[in-house]
Amino acid sequence: MTHANGTRDGGQVADVTALRPGAHAVVVGGGLAGVTSALALADAGVRVTLLEGRPRLGGLAFSFRRGDLTVDNGQHVYLRCCTAYRWFLDRIGGTALAPVQDRLDVPVLDVARPEGRRLGRLRRDALPVPLHLGRSLATYPHLSLAERAAVGRAALALKGLDLADPALDTQDFGSWLAAHGQSARAVEALWDLVGVATLNAVAGDASLGLAAMVFKTGLLSDPGAADIGWARVPLGELHDRLARRALDAAGVRTEVRTRVTSLRAKENGGWSVRVPDETLDADAVVLAVPQREAHDLLPDGALDAPENLLEIGTAPILNIHVIYDRKVLGTPFLTALGTPVQWVFDRTEASGLKEGQYLALSQSTAQDEIDAPVATLRERYLPELERLLPRSRGAGVRDFFVTRERTATFAPAPGVGRLRPGARTKAPGLYLAGAWTATGWPATMESAVRSGVGAAGAALGALGRSRGLLPDFFEEAA
Repeated sequence: MTHANGTRDGGQVADVTALRPGAHAVVVGGGLAGVTSALALADAGVRVTLLEGRPRLGGLAFSFRRGDLTVDNGQHVYLRCCTAYRWFLDRIGGTALAPVQDRLDVPVLDVARPEGRRLGRLRRDALPVPLHLGRSLATYPHLSLAERAAVGRAALALKGLDLADPALDTQDFGSWLAAHGQSARAVEALWDLVGVATLNAVAGDASLGLAAMVFKTGLLSDPGAADIGWARVPLGELHDRLARRALDAAGVRTEVRTRVTSLRAKENGGWSVRVPDETLDADAVVLAVPQREAHDLLPDGALDAPENLLEIGTAPILNIHVIYDRKVLGTPFLTALGTPVQWVFDRTEASGLKEGQYLALSQSTAQDEIDAPVATLRERYLPELERLLPRSRGAGVRDFFVTRERTATFAPAPGVGRLRPGARTKAPGLYLAGAWTATGWPATMESAVRSGVGAAGAALGALGRSRGLLPDFFEEAA
């Protein structure tokens, strides 16, 4: 998997851009991929300018103010196996603000069961793989004994898949699960419970290659790999404020509200990067923007098949925010069956709410609801929360609002792997970063950070700079 990140032999000849004293790199895009690239380049002694069109950094993982509250656009989590994102948190000084739970423990409520018998848990023991999940699976109440046994057999078959086999990307995960004895109930109550949240697709719409990567890395690699981490502060505190502080300390010039209008290769080497009222000269450029924006900025000949970028589909995520006048949820989060509600998180403390409780519902694969009016969503989801959380019955709803990310992730459909480019382009000195590039991961914060390191590594090699300071977490996923 290392070649996909552009930090190793990617099957293309490395650039031979001559290093000038004071080499200058321009990073286009201030999401996690761009911030990571900028930090990695600056750490290696390159002069860096970071350009972001929005008024803030953080890309699609950001916060905004709503009255007295600080609200995240959506709930983002990561796993202990997300070594790149954990490195990023450490690099910006944010590790303590987004801790990982001591041991995987996910409450799973099945609303279709009678009250008092609804709760199941997915948790691990301090045992080696795969025994770490054995007791949890054996006692998981939402599957029959036969279904639990079949899940165990499928997990072992999944562990045996070779993630380097390109044929996996041509198959869908749902068909593979069916062929390995997984019932519709098992897919709903276990495989999609994890897969929808990590892939933003149901099993039948997901590439077997990406699904296998998620489950092998998260559940079948190390006992603690799937322990869940999330920010206890607004995402903007991490991805904007702390990131900007780290960039400033590293000497990066950061310009927000600055949209790049064109890129042009100069005749004597290097690049001209055009923004309103200024043209920047650069020895290297990292395009860390969404795939469609990258397609529009790429010069002719930079990729063999630039139209592939337009074929990478997108998938939405809907986030529903409810503020109650009292506490209705007693755990930091839960996930649910038998209801449209997927994952529910308590964001009370992080948002700054002083009274009552603030719940955020993260609804992946939201194609059917992403454009639904707020009133419709309120009529649909408040009764579902009452079914799910008995204490919400009779509680006052102080606020109900919705955030929509229509292109939250790339769609992890079968065949997407052949469409995702690596970090290097055929244009010397021009590199690509973003969760949608060929990191081997689905569209996650982890993928974004990995891509940023990969692009920086490729650029440093071409600029004649040492890559010795770059973190090396690529072998761990191989």
